[in-house]
Amino acid sequence: MARSPLTLAAAVTSAVPQASVIAVSALTEHGAGRFDSALAELSDGRRVVVRAATDDDTAAELAAQARALRALTSGVRALLPFAAPTLLGQARVGDAPAIVVSHLPGYRVDAADVPAGRGTATTLGAAIAAVHALPDSVARAESLPELTAAQTRADAERLLDRVATSHRLPVSLLSRWSKAVGASRIWQFEPTLTLGGTTTDAFVFADRDGVPTVSGLLTWHGLRVGDPAADLRWTASAPEAARDVFDAYTEASVRTPDAWLRIRARLYAEFEFARWLVHGHDEGRDDIVDDAVDLLTALADSVVDDDLLADDAVDVDDTIALLGRVPGAAGGIDTSMQTDAFGPDDTAFFSEQIGGRTETSSPADPDATAPIDVSGWVGRDGDADAVADADRASEAALRRWAASS
Repeated sequence: MARSPLTLAAAVTSAVPQASVIAVSALTEHGAGRFDSALAELSDGRRVVVRAATDDDTAAELAAQARALRALTSGVRALLPFAAPTLLGQARVGDAPAIVVSHLPGYRVDAADVPAGRGTATTLGAAIAAVHALPDSVARAESLPELTAAQTRADAERLLDRVATSHRLPVSLLSRWSKAVGASRIWQFEPTLTLGGTTTDAFVFADRDGVPTVSGLLTWHGLRVGDPAADLRWTASAPEAARDVFDAYTEASVRTPDAWLRIRARLYAEFEFARWLVHGHDEGRDDIVDDAVDLLTALADSVVDDDLLADDAVDVDDTIALLGRVPGAAGGIDTSMQTDAFGPDDTAFFSEQIGGRTETSSPADPDATAPIDVSGWVGRDGDADAVADADRASEAALRRWAASS
């Protein structure tokens, strides 16, 4: 049972010295968050967010968020063009750990709704580049993970081994991914400070002169040194805006240009299907495994003539969009991440839109690609109407899990 806002308010007074709570409200729009969260107003005018863990996984995530926020010293924050939450204190709600952070106001934009052109797309690209420009010593200050390019590639190899031994991965995908993992040239990147695979729901926006601008970054628990492409995998859900995001990122970046950044970002987006399969096996959930197999099969069919490493490769935007067509109930699993301003059901890692433009490793502008027609595919049951609710349940479960992984 979810803890009441009043119970969480008590954690605020315990965690923050001399805090006096004068108002408190639940912090979720749909009541399906991974954390028990509340928004509290203090007598001194501050607004703070309190989150309490609901299981061991969320407890570990809260601990990681606290470590990351401690690593963001005043000097580090001065280098960022947007705000980050301030860790105000830690407490316990019963047996569960809780943290209290400053509230960041603003609105969010779902990845599928990021438009092309100046504004949301360009500010997101620049914001991610700003994080990647921070010194690696930020991670070392709190002993956060540091992965080399070789270790990152080894992780990809291990994931590929896991899904291959499941005997549920289509042979064509095994070949496609094996070629990418085996291509040494795409793994010659400079590790940077990253967010460990952020999504657009981690950012809040404010309008400045009528232009959407990133004003804050809420979630930092994945902070580490690693592959910058991981923080751009979400562009698979923003086919219209992907080019502008990458262009803005490149323009704002202070790192050595990475010709294969887009290819690895696309590969990581496809890997989310594989991770979903592994997750289902690890949890002993046949329904998740079945969903993952359907996703992988649909992905394999859609890229059958596509060479991931070729300049004219079909963009994964179209293949990821197949998620909306895949049936299967995810049951009660809920691994969504609440944010300060929005509920977990607003989180979206994958787009429901089909169509987009090709992203290539070439510096030239991508070419447009035709949409993938899956209108006739209705899944295992053969009944499009009966599958509709299951489609939404499957999509919600996978996108929540992907956003929190």
